Amino acid sequence: MYTILDIETTGGKYNEEGITEIAIHKFDGHKVIDKFISLVNPEREIQPFVANLTGINSKMLRTAPKFHEVAKRIVEITEDTVLVAHNAQFDYRILRTEFRRLGYNFERKTLCTVDLSKSLLPDAESYSLGKLVRSLGIPMSDRHRANGDAIATLKLFKLLLSRDTNKTIIKEVVREETHGELSQRQLDIVEQMPSETGLYYMHDKKGDILFLGKSTNIKKRVNQHFTKSGSKARQLQKETKTITFEKTGSELVALLKEREELLKNKPRYNHNIRKKRLQALYLSTNDDGYQTFVIAPQTNGKTNITTFNGIVSAKNFLLKITEEFQLCTKINDLEHHGPCEMEKKGQCLGGCRGLESPTAYNQRVNEAINKYSLAQKTMLIVDKGREIGEYSAIFIKDGVFQGLGYYDLNHQINNIHILESIITPMRGDSTATHIIDSYLRKKRIKKIIDLKH
Repeated sequence: MYTILDIETTGGKYNEEGITEIAIHKFDGHKVIDKFISLVNPEREIQPFVANLTGINSKMLRTAPKFHEVAKRIVEITEDTVLVAHNAQFDYRILRTEFRRLGYNFERKTLCTVDLSKSLLPDAESYSLGKLVRSLGIPMSDRHRANGDAIATLKLFKLLLSRDTNKTIIKEVVREETHGELSQRQLDIVEQMPSETGLYYMHDKKGDILFLGKSTNIKKRVNQHFTKSGSKARQLQKETKTITFEKTGSELVALLKEREELLKNKPRYNHNIRKKRLQALYLSTNDDGYQTFVIAPQTNGKTNITTFNGIVSAKNFLLKITEEFQLCTKINDLEHHGPCEMEKKGQCLGGCRGLESPTAYNQRVNEAINKYSLAQKTMLIVDKGREIGEYSAIFIKDGVFQGLGYYDLNHQINNIHILESIITPMRGDSTATHIIDSYLRKKRIKKIIDLKH
């Protein structure tokens, strides 16, 4: 559990500043579940340059509560949470100073989004909150006011959690929070899981990931883990001290993130990832100049149109596009004797008997390739997001998977520089292409945006 914090102060000498405004958003890693926002009467003068910067002046604060009047609420909302702030050292010091004046020792674990951004966004030109969120296309209002800055920090933190494919943030928090045997809260863990699409992580007492999985119903899948029999399943149940999850909205995003994070984290109870021997669809040209599709095992270094888990699914797909684009079963080597099957149905245009020119026939072949192959395409696959108003974006550049991210405003994807900054880079190998190809053949997505104009 996190509390996203931002504080505005009077300015002045070190450790003599007072709080003028505070905003706290309690965040469970997925949504805000509580918030506290208030002006605070600092009982001291505000430095003129600070008043100009924030727009907060002494007149506004005359009737605001003093710190001792809001202290209890701050303690309650931040209890058992990790404080997250942009330049957390400053906000945490100010808060502790105010509590010390009341004779109370306020202690919380902290995470700094400046430090996290330097680690996870190493190419950013600036790590100041305003410039950083602007470069990421994150909307921001009320700059230098506590709630405006807190909301921007929250959105930045959500992006950083998504980009943290090594799960260093969650591992560190789990390691700090978990002690000894399961607590009552952890025993009720299944009830806390969402019945939604995403990834889940089974952690040991050190916070290390024991098992990582994806599901379209996380709650149901986690429940199956706890009810499964067998020695390996029982051992996993015994060692699991807590489970965290990450909603993805899109099943395709979950599949891609699962593979990326399995390769990076190598959880002990997941099977080792072995590269499958896939069947591929290749393009050839026969002696008469007609382009023909050929099914053969995938070969490294040889360009294919698309790939399949097995020969049966490859043949079924080839039959489907042959019919859809009025191609010829004989040219595609699906018929060896007798008349073409498509001719019997009255759908063949005569390519196998030379009644149609290779040029006209090959044009439809290229239409089929353009529809079903990622080769050379630069595009965004847009699908469901994690919440209403948000979308997931899977970025393909020149036929190669680049990574994925989330957006809620169209300008974030219309500007290529912002788009590339909100995308979490991932490995774009043949397996990732196979995952995307297979999914697009079987499932529906929101839309595809062509980025090559």
